[in-house]
Amino acid sequence: MEEFCGGASVWDADLTWVNASWPNFSECFQNTVVIWIPSVWLWVTSPAYIWYLVSRPKDPHPRISWNIVVKMLICLVMLALVGARIGLVAMNLSPSYWKASLVGPCIEGLTIILAVFYICLEKQRGFITSGVLFMYWSLVLLTSILPAYRRVLIREYETDLPAFLIFYVFLFMTLTQWVVHCIAEKEHDADSKVTPEKKSSFLSRITFEWMSKLMIKGYRKTLTDEDMFLLHPRDRTRTVAPLFERNWHTSLHRARYSENSIKSHIEHSILRILYRSKMEDKSVASIEFSPESKKDVPSNSESEKKNSLFRVMAKTYGWDILQSHFFKILYDILVFTTPVLLRLMIQFTNDVAVETWKGYLLAFCFFIVILLQSLFFHQLFHLGQTLALRVRASLIAAIFKKAILLTNQTRKESTTGEIVNLMSVDCNHILETVPYLWVLWSSPIQIGVALYFLYATIGPSMFSGFGVLIVLVPINSVCMVMVQKFQRQLMKHKDKRIKMLTEVLNGIKILKLYAWEMSFGDRVLAVRNIELKTLWKSSLVAAFLMFCWSVAPYLVSLATFATYIFVSEEHYLDAETAFVSITLFNILRYAMNLAPMMLANVVKASVSMKRIEKFLNHDDIESRLVSHDALSDNPISIKNGSFMWDHDLGSVLEGINVDIPQNSLVAVVGQVGVGKSSLISAMLGEMIKVSGSVHVTGSTAYVPQTAWIQNETIQENILFMSEMEQDRYNQIVEGCALNPDLEMLPGGDLTEIGEKGINLSGGQKQRVSLARAVYFDADIYLLDDPLSAVDSHVGKHIFEKVIGSRGLLKNKTRILVTHGLQWLPHVDQIIVITNGQISETGSFEQLLSHDGAFAQLLKTYLLQSDGSVRGGWVEESEEGSHIVMISVREVDCHEHDELPESKETLTAEEELTEQIKKQFENKLIQEEKVEVGRVKWGVFAQFAKALGVFSTLGIFLLFGVFKCCSVAANFWLSDWTSDTTLTNRSMPADSSVYQDENDFYLGVYGAFGAGQAASILAYLFFTASRMIHASRSLHSQMLETTLRSPMSFFDTTPLGRVVNRFSQDIQTVDAELSMTFQMWMDSFFVVVSTFIVISYSTPIFMSLLLPLGILYILIQRFYVATSRQLKRLDSTTRSPIYNNFSETLTGSHVIRAFGMQNSFINTSADRVDKNQQYIYATYSSNRWLGFRLEFVGNIVIFGAAMFAVYSKGSISGSIVGLSISYALEITQTLNWFVRMTSEFETKVIAIERIKDYSDHPREAELILEDKRPHPSWPDSGVVEFKNYSTRYREGLELVLKNITAHIKSGEKVGVVGRTGGGKSSLTISLFRLIEPANGSIVIDDIDVCSMGLHDLRTKLTILPQEPVLFSGGLRMNLDPLNKHTDEEVWTALENVHLKAFVQTLPTLLEFDCGEGGSNLSVGQKQLVCLARSLLRKTKVLVLDEATAAVDMETDDLIQKTIRTEFRECTVLTIAHRLNTVMDYDRILVLDAGEIKEFDSPDTLLADSGSTFYKLAHDAGIV
Repeated sequence: MEEFCGGASVWDADLTWVNASWPNFSECFQNTVVIWIPSVWLWVTSPAYIWYLVSRPKDPHPRISWNIVVKMLICLVMLALVGARIGLVAMNLSPSYWKASLVGPCIEGLTIILAVFYICLEKQRGFITSGVLFMYWSLVLLTSILPAYRRVLIREYETDLPAFLIFYVFLFMTLTQWVVHCIAEKEHDADSKVTPEKKSSFLSRITFEWMSKLMIKGYRKTLTDEDMFLLHPRDRTRTVAPLFERNWHTSLHRARYSENSIKSHIEHSILRILYRSKMEDKSVASIEFSPESKKDVPSNSESEKKNSLFRVMAKTYGWDILQSHFFKILYDILVFTTPVLLRLMIQFTNDVAVETWKGYLLAFCFFIVILLQSLFFHQLFHLGQTLALRVRASLIAAIFKKAILLTNQTRKESTTGEIVNLMSVDCNHILETVPYLWVLWSSPIQIGVALYFLYATIGPSMFSGFGVLIVLVPINSVCMVMVQKFQRQLMKHKDKRIKMLTEVLNGIKILKLYAWEMSFGDRVLAVRNIELKTLWKSSLVAAFLMFCWSVAPYLVSLATFATYIFVSEEHYLDAETAFVSITLFNILRYAMNLAPMMLANVVKASVSMKRIEKFLNHDDIESRLVSHDALSDNPISIKNGSFMWDHDLGSVLEGINVDIPQNSLVAVVGQVGVGKSSLISAMLGEMIKVSGSVHVTGSTAYVPQTAWIQNETIQENILFMSEMEQDRYNQIVEGCALNPDLEMLPGGDLTEIGEKGINLSGGQKQRVSLARAVYFDADIYLLDDPLSAVDSHVGKHIFEKVIGSRGLLKNKTRILVTHGLQWLPHVDQIIVITNGQISETGSFEQLLSHDGAFAQLLKTYLLQSDGSVRGGWVEESEEGSHIVMISVREVDCHEHDELPESKETLTAEEELTEQIKKQFENKLIQEEKVEVGRVKWGVFAQFAKALGVFSTLGIFLLFGVFKCCSVAANFWLSDWTSDTTLTNRSMPADSSVYQDENDFYLGVYGAFGAGQAASILAYLFFTASRMIHASRSLHSQMLETTLRSPMSFFDTTPLGRVVNRFSQDIQTVDAELSMTFQMWMDSFFVVVSTFIVISYSTPIFMSLLLPLGILYILIQRFYVATSRQLKRLDSTTRSPIYNNFSETLTGSHVIRAFGMQNSFINTSADRVDKNQQYIYATYSSNRWLGFRLEFVGNIVIFGAAMFAVYSKGSISGSIVGLSISYALEITQTLNWFVRMTSEFETKVIAIERIKDYSDHPREAELILEDKRPHPSWPDSGVVEFKNYSTRYREGLELVLKNITAHIKSGEKVGVVGRTGGGKSSLTISLFRLIEPANGSIVIDDIDVCSMGLHDLRTKLTILPQEPVLFSGGLRMNLDPLNKHTDEEVWTALENVHLKAFVQTLPTLLEFDCGEGGSNLSVGQKQLVCLARSLLRKTKVLVLDEATAAVDMETDDLIQKTIRTEFRECTVLTIAHRLNTVMDYDRILVLDAGEIKEFDSPDTLLADSGSTFYKLAHDAGIV
C-alpha cells in the first residue's frame, strides 16, 4: 500500500489528531478515500438504479430544458479538468503509473461519465430530479472540504499553481452542479393542482420545502379548497385499491383451495381405512363413501377458511413498510452516537491540555449527527404516513364494495351504523397505527443497546436497573391484555350506540310528533353510560400502565446509581459516568414511553382489523344465482324456483315457474305479504336460491316499492351518472308527469333534493325514481308498484306515456307489480301470487273466464257500494260469474288527454323546507360550517368547564410538581457529581466521609423520585376521572340539544354529518384528547425546564434565546394557522364519505339492479381522496414543521456545545453534562411541543364542533310546570284556528296566512289543495313543529302555545304518510314507553288485522322488526303504525295521507279501522286522493296558505265553480 501511495501511509494519527494543531490528512488519504467515497456510492447503487430507470416508461414527449443543458456542460468541463489533472500527474510519474495520485482521478473521471449516463437516461424516462445524483454531488462537495482547506494552509498556490487552480475550478463546478441538482426540471403540461411533492427536487423533498408555499398561503389567508393541491397519484384510491383487492382474492382462493385439499385428504384417509378394514374383514362386501362415513368431514360451506386481513396487508404493503423502516435503522445508529459525543465533550472540558479545535469539532459533529437524525426521522414518518393513507384508502374501498355486495341475510348482522364505524373509527385506528409500527422492533432494540452502553459505562451496576425493567414486563403484559379486552367491549358498545342514534335521527320527526324524542335519547344515554363505564376501566388500567413507564427510567437510574456507588471500588459517581448514563436513560425513557403508547394503538388496530376482517369475510350476493344466456328465447325465465330471504325464516317463494316474453308487459298481483316484491328480488338475484334456475337476458332497470332518492339535484337523480341527451330527457320528464312539479320548484330540475328525498312527496319521489329507470334505457324493467303513491289521473298519464303499449317503454320487457287493478286489462299477462306460489297466470280475459283467485280478488276489492273505485266501475253479471268492466271512467290508454296539474301533496318535510330553499336558492343541504382563524378561547373554556375549572387547575398543579421534582433531581445529580468532598480522592475509598456524603445525596435523590411518583400517580388518575366526566357531559349536552333542535335543522343537515359528530368527534374526546392534552403538558414543561437548565448552566446561552425565540414563533405561527385549517377541512370532508356511504347502502339493491356498482365505488373513491388530500397535507405540514424546529433545536445543541467549549476552564464537566444532556432532548421536545400545541388545537376542534351542536337553537320548553293542562285534556276535541299565520323561520315568507277555522268536536275534516297550498303546514302547526307568527290555535279553550311541547304532543295523535319503525321488538315499536298491557297491545293488533300474522311469528310480540322495520312489508309497517295510533287514541287525530303508498287491501283495512275506532274523535286528514274524504263532514280547501273553501263535500261539489269541484273533476270523481 505504501508503494501505491508513493511511500506515504494512508492514515497518520499523529498528523491528523494526536499531536496536530489543526486536522491534517496525508496526500494518499486525499487521493484514495476522499475520492473513493462518492465514487463507491454511485457505482454500488448503479445496478439497482439502472434497473429501476430502465423499468420506467419512456417520456413520450421529452424536451430539452436549461437544467439538462447546464448539467451536461458542467460534466464536460469537469471531465476536461480531470483530464488535465491526470496529465499533470502523469508527467511527474515514473516508471510505474499504478499510483494513487493517478488512479484516483481516473476513477473520478469514470464516475463522472456514469453520472452523464444517468442524466441522459433520467431525461429519457421523464425524471425531473435525481436523488442518487444529488447524493453523489453532495458527497463530492463534502469530501472536497478536506483538501480545500489543506491546500490553502500549505500554500499550494505558491508551489503548484496549476494543480491549485484545477482543484478550485473543479470545486466550483461541483458546487454549481450541486445547486443545479437542487432545482427540479419543470414538467411540460403540468397541472397546477398536482401535488408540489411530485414536481419538487430531491432536496426539496427531504427538507419538505415543497410545502412552504402552502404554509405561507395558510398564514396569509384562510385556506379553502381552491388553495389545495391534489393527492399524490401513488396514494389515490384508484391506484391502491385494485392491488389490495387482487391480493385479497388471491389469498382467499388460496385459502379455499387449501381447505379443499385438506378435505380431500381426509376423505382419502377415510377411504384407505375402510379399504384396510375390508382387507382384514372379508365380511365387508363393498366400500361406499356413505353419508355416515362423511358426516365428520367438514363441508366447504361450513368450514370454509376465512381470509386473513393481516396476511393480505403484509403482502400488499410489506415492501413499503420495509423501505420506511430502513430509515429508522439509520436513525437508531445515530441516536447512540450522541452519548459517545457527550462523553468526549465532558472529557474535553475536564482536560485543560487538549486543543480547542477538537472541542469545536465535537460541537460540529453534534450538529451534523442531529441534522442527519432529523432527515432520516422525517423520511421515516413521511413514508409511513403516506403508506397509512394508502392502507386506509384500500380498506375503505374494500368495505364500501363489500357493503354493496352483501347478502340480505348478512346485512342483518351489520347495520349501517356498524359499517360506518368500520369506515370511520376502525380505519382511523389503523391509519394512526401504521406509521408507528417500527416501535414494535425499534424500542426493544433501543432498550437493549442502551442497556449495553450502560453496562459499558457503569459496569454490572446496570443489572439492578435492568431488574426493575424485568419486573415491569409482566405488569405491562397483564395491563395490555386488559386494555385489549376493554377495547373490544368499547367498540361493541360504540357500534350499538351509533346504530341506535342513527335510527333515532332517521325517525326524529315521528319521535317529536309522538313526544318520544327524550325517551329514545335516554336509551342512547343508557348505552353511552355502559360505554363510559368500560372506558373508565380501560382508562384506569392505561393510567396505571403510564405511571409504571413514567417512573421506570427514574427507578432504573436510582437503582443503578445506588448500586454503582456501593459496589464500585471508588464509590464515586463522576460527571462523565452520571450524565452519559442520564443521556442513555433518556434514550431508554423515550423507547419505554413510546412502547406502551404504541402497544395500546396496536391493540386498537388489531381489534379493528379483526372487525374489518370479519366483515370482509361475509358472503357476497352470488352472481351465479342468475344466469345470463344471450341465446335464450325469453328475457326472463324461472324454472322450479324456490327462494328465501333467511335460512331461519324458510322459503318465501316455492315452485315458481315463469317465462316472460320479449317486449311484453306483465303484471304481478296478490294480497299483502304474499311475495310479489320477493319475485322481483328473485329475478334480480337478491334472494337465496334454494332450488331451480333463474335466467335473465339483457340489462335491467328497477323501480323499488319505496323510492330511493339521492342527495343530488333532480336532474342528477334522473341522469344517474349517464350523459345528458336533452330531447330524450325532456320527453321522459314529461312522460313521468314531472313538469308541473319542476315549474313549482325554485331551481327547476336543478333543485337539490334533501337527504332521502325529504323535500319531495311520496308521489314525486316515485316519479323521479321511475324517470331514472326510463332514462337508463335498459332492456328489462322491473317496476315494483310505482303507481301506488300517485293520484289516479297522474297514474293514467304515466301508464299511457311510459309503461303502456304506446309508452316510452313499449319496446321493452316490463314486469309491473301493482295493486291498481284498473291497469290489468291493458297488460299482456298477469301473474297471480298466493301464499308464496303462483296460483294463476294468463291474460286478463283468461283469468276472468273462471272463478279463480284473481276473480275473487276483483270481487273483494273492486266491487264498492256505489260501483266506483279509483276511477273505474265494475258490475257483476246476473247470468254468470264473470266480472265485466264498464268504461264509465275506465282508464283508456289510447286517449291523449292533457295532463292536469299534479295533485300529490308534499309531505310535511317539504313544506318545512319550502321557504328555506327560497332563502338559499336551490341549495337545501348547506355546506358544513367551517370555523376559521384561531380556535377561540371559548372552546378551551368549554373544555375546562367540562373538566371542571378547579379540576383543570389541579391537573396543571400536579403535573407541575412532577416536572419540578424531575428538574430538581437532575440539578441534585449535578451537585452530587461535582461535590468537592467526593471529588477529593485523598482519603481511602471506603472512608465513612465518602459513605455519609453518598448516603445523603442518594437519599435526597430518592426523595425527589418519590415526589415524582406520588405526583404523577395522582395526576394520571385524576385526569382520567375528569376526562370521563367531560366526555359524558359533552355527549349529553350535544345529544339533548340535537334532539331538541327544530325540524328545520334535520331537513338541512345530512344524517351522516350529525352521526360524524357523535362518532368521530366523540371518539376524539373519549380516546385522543386526553392523551394529546397530557403530551402537550409534558412537552410544555420539558421545553421550559430545558431552557432554564441550559441558561443556568451557561448564561451566555441566553444571548441565543431572543433570535431563537423569534424564529420559533415565526415557524410556529406559519404552521399552526395552516395546520388548524387543514384539520378543520379534514373534518368537514369526512362527513360526505359517510353520507355517500349511508345513502349508497340504503339503495344498494337499486344500484345492483342497474349494474352501477363500479360507478358508486368510484364516487366513494373520489370522496375518500378528497378527504385524504387534507390528511396528506396535514401530515406533510407536520414534517415541514418538524424538520425546521429540529433545525432550531439543533442550533440550541450546537450553541450549548460551542459555549461549553468557549467557557472551558470556567465551568465543570458536571455542568456541561447537565446542559448538553438537556439540550439533546430539545430537538424532539421543541418539535413535539409545537406539534402538540397544534395537535391539541386540532383535537379541541372536536370540542368546537360538539359545542357548535350544543349551542344550536332549541324548540320551546317540553313541560311548563305552572301551565300544564288537565290530564283529561282535550276532552271534546274542538280545534280553533284564530287568525293564525306562520313561517318556518324569521325573515321568510308566511306559509299560512290569517287562517281562521272552527272544527267541532268529533268532526271529520279533509284538508285538500294543490301542491304547496299549506296543508301539511296546517297539520304540523297543531304539533308546534313550526311556531305561529301571529294568531293562535286553541284546542278545547286552551292556546296550544301556552303549554309545553310534550304536554301538547302527547295529547294529539298523527298517522304519518311514511311508516317509521325502529330496530327492536314489535312490542317496543308499538309501545316504546311501555305504558300499555299486553292485552291492550293484542287488541290494537286485532283491530288493525295484524293479530293473525303476529301469532304465526315464533317470538310473537318480541319479533325483531329489523333496522327501519326491514323485516316487514310496507303494508305491514303501515298497519303497525296504525296500531301504535290506536294505543294512544287521543281526542284529536291527524292523518297525513296515511294510505298513499299502500295497496288497496291495506287501504281498505285502514279506512275501516279509522271509521270505527276513531268515530268519536276529531279527525283532520290531508287528502292526496279525494275519494278517501268524500264521506267526511267538511272539506277545508287551502291555496297559497289561505282558506279558499270550508264546507261539506256535497255543498262544494254542487258549486261547479268551486276549487274543490275542479280538484274532484281532475281526479275523475265527478
